Amino acid sequence: MAFMATDVLVVLCTLPPGDAAAGIARAVVEERLAACVNIVPGLRSIYEWEGAIQDDSEQLAILKTTVDRFEDLRTRLLQLHPYAVPEIVALPVDDGHLPYLGWVRDSVRPPHDQS
Repeated sequence: MAFMATDVLVVLCTLPPGDAAAGIARAVVEERLAACVNIVPGLRSIYEWEGAIQDDSEQLAILKTTVDRFEDLRTRLLQLHPYAVPEIVALPVDDGHLPYLGWVRDSVRPPHDQS
C-alpha cells in the first residue's frame, strides 16, 4: 500500500489532571491553531526529572494541525502550559481519510486566508 504525503500533523502534549487541559484545548481551537484536541485522562507517566524518578498522573492531549500552523501552536502551548519543559511532539500524518484531512486544513486556516 502506497502512502501519500500530507501536511497534517498529530501533536502529543501531556498535561496535569484537572480543568487546565480543557482550557488550553479550547484556546488553541478558538485561535485556529488546532482543528481538534482529544484529551485522554488517566495517563500515568514515569520519568526521570532533576535526578529523581517521578511517577505522575497526567492527561494526554492529542492535537491535529498542519505543518504551517505548528510553530504558532508550539509557541502558544509553551505560553499556556504549566510545566517548565512540556512534552510537545509532532508526528507527521502520512495518509488518512481525505475529507477529514481537508477539514483539519480548513479548521486551522487563519480567517484572512479563507477562500
